[in-house]
Amino acid sequence: MQEHSTDTKKTQVSSLTEVRIQKVQELQDLGIPAYSVGFVPNINSSVFKSNFAHVEELEESADPVKMVGRIMAIRLLGKAAFLRLRDAAGDFQAYASRDHVGTDKYKMLKKLDVGDIIGTVGRPFRTRTGELSIFTDDFAILSKSLRPLPEKWHGLSDVEIRYRQRYLDLIVNTAARDVVRTRSRIISYIRRFLVEREFLEVETPMMQAIPGGATAKPFETFHHALGRKLYLRIAPELYLKRLLVGGFDRVFEINRNFRNEGISTQHNPEFTMLEFYQAYATYEDLMALTEELLSSLAREIIGGHEFSYGERTVNLAPPWERITVKEALLKYGGFSVEDIEDRNALFIKAVELGLEVNKDEGIGKLWMALFDELVEDKLWGPIFVHKYPVEVSPLARRNDEDPTVTDRFELYICGRELANAFTELTDPLDQRGRFEEQVRARAAGDEEAHFLDEDFLRALEYGMPPAAGEGIGIDRLVMLLTDSQSIRDVILFPHMRPEKGIG
Repeated sequence: MQEHSTDTKKTQVSSLTEVRIQKVQELQDLGIPAYSVGFVPNINSSVFKSNFAHVEELEESADPVKMVGRIMAIRLLGKAAFLRLRDAAGDFQAYASRDHVGTDKYKMLKKLDVGDIIGTVGRPFRTRTGELSIFTDDFAILSKSLRPLPEKWHGLSDVEIRYRQRYLDLIVNTAARDVVRTRSRIISYIRRFLVEREFLEVETPMMQAIPGGATAKPFETFHHALGRKLYLRIAPELYLKRLLVGGFDRVFEINRNFRNEGISTQHNPEFTMLEFYQAYATYEDLMALTEELLSSLAREIIGGHEFSYGERTVNLAPPWERITVKEALLKYGGFSVEDIEDRNALFIKAVELGLEVNKDEGIGKLWMALFDELVEDKLWGPIFVHKYPVEVSPLARRNDEDPTVTDRFELYICGRELANAFTELTDPLDQRGRFEEQVRARAAGDEEAHFLDEDFLRALEYGMPPAAGEGIGIDRLVMLLTDSQSIRDVILFPHMRPEKGIG
């Protein structure tokens, strides 16, 4: 039944497309281009409304306005027509009268369809209902749409079409365009915030000989001229730290990362991160900076600290709660003090939950496997979880009081990790030992374990200043501030499985 319905829709689209192609031919026969250039607008819909919304005597507006837009609706009423047009700034209405534009020009309106892009020239006026519109003196067809726009788009249940044909989603879905604009505002604010605090924006390689800076499986490629395998970066961390060695005390990069992992509502193999590093700072300094950044960002984007996400409320007013990994396991995981120090008991619990753990797994990795399964989604936050085990933090500095854990935090909001930060490990001997442990883990089958980067170790041996660094997931941050439940809603062109019959 579903296949029959799909085939019917394809047939309908095909027949409508044939009708529109015929209209293109008819226009050409009249010497009218269906795809023209040279029409330049002098105002958009937003400025049009702000300039003329409160003008009482619109007829006295001497200068004509030139506006462009995609037809979203058209009503032909015999001697007059109303067109609902949409440009990059919003919607506006155009009115055309046969007596005013002339009979021949008016007949061309019958060649127009919803989806066509046209240019209009005229003056502002108000209809009988009081709606600000453009009284059309002339119009031009700029681009003829051959495919009909979907009807009743907001009732469409197949979200895959929205993600796969994002251009179509943006045409008809105002909320989708709003998310794009909000994302741009978020990134602009972050960049301004850091630059004002004397951070230098830099660019580091996206293709790396040795991937590092995160525990993730990389994408591989091959450079024929160099005759060597390269990897798409999983993080810019090790290159940004090299810049600290080179004498830059505050650096940041808004970067694209690539991780060869599964796709979900929270994960896309290509995603955007903010990473920044500050010399002579600790992870506690970055907690304070993160509170300031995200709370002020919420005020900028939403207008306050408190807002809705799903059916619950988030409040980003500082200060935020702080809790250690061990305390989180006790509070949210249902463990006792004795349980979390008993490696065998933790391993049995992990197996009972169906988690993939090795029989010789260290207690720190068992903590984190159980944390991810039992604790993470309960952390509505905002909450800083800190003091992560050394086994899962190969680049973080050991805690002075308890060397089995590191000076590291992760920020959780709405049950998902939003940021990861730590006081950097600057001891090259300790770092080499950590890398060697990662090499052994990789040899044992852990595809996400770190590679050993000899050049990075060489850089540390020249001396890296004490520092702290942090990564913030831009996509997840946009999800939070736009009340989006899937990462695909905030990425313009998310990766999808191959479309049947294409590619």
